[in-house]
Amino acid sequence: MATELLKIYGDRKSQPTRALLLFSKVNGIEFEEVTIELFTGASKTLEFQAINPMKKVPAIAHGDFTLFESHAILIYLACAYNVPDHWYPSDLRKRAKLHSILDWHHTNLRRGSVTYLINTVLAPIFGKSPNPEGAAEGEQALASSFSTIETVWLKGDAKFLLGNDEPSIADLSLGSEIMQLYMLGDEDRNRLIGPYNKVQEWIENVKNATNPHFDEVHQPLFEVIASFRQKA
Repeated sequence: MATELLKIYGDRKSQPTRALLLFSKVNGIEFEEVTIELFTGASKTLEFQAINPMKKVPAIAHGDFTLFESHAILIYLACAYNVPDHWYPSDLRKRAKLHSILDWHHTNLRRGSVTYLINTVLAPIFGKSPNPEGAAEGEQALASSFSTIETVWLKGDAKFLLGNDEPSIADLSLGSEIMQLYMLGDEDRNRLIGPYNKVQEWIENVKNATNPHFDEVHQPLFEVIASFRQKA
């Protein structure tokens, strides 16, 4: 199964796309990257809808098998390629704990991140004006999420989520989400993340454990950030 051609469809400006690419690169998984540019309508073509009828990135095609939703893809790839156990543990209870983080992510951290960004720096891309009320809602969700990460998922001196000594797919997924906040100016970003030292240390641990791939996969995001600052 692992010898079949793997295609990853996505855009590196997308948080979950970066998590998939980073996971694959760190684990030496060969793949073809197919760019589906955000905000251009590329995800709405009939060709891409055959891969993902939800018209969103990321998605994969592995031979004649297709799959969408980033967490499902990360789990599938971890199993298909027999990667080291720390990425997706074989122990049932450890695996269940990992699933709990992934489930929590989409309705908490991701909701806060997306809500804040689309009501601030991303509003003009959607032809809208910044919405202070929407931004405040996102900021509240982010504060709650960062507090939960520090008190629940990073207890004590944990280096990675769930107290692990090595990263899991959850570290990549949540870490890529938080990196999206670097699109903000220094003042806003420091206000949001600055109070959470353990979160910042954990992000550095993820970077150090996955570089040089972390920086390479995030380069397009860094370029977007640079363009925003030039316009400011």
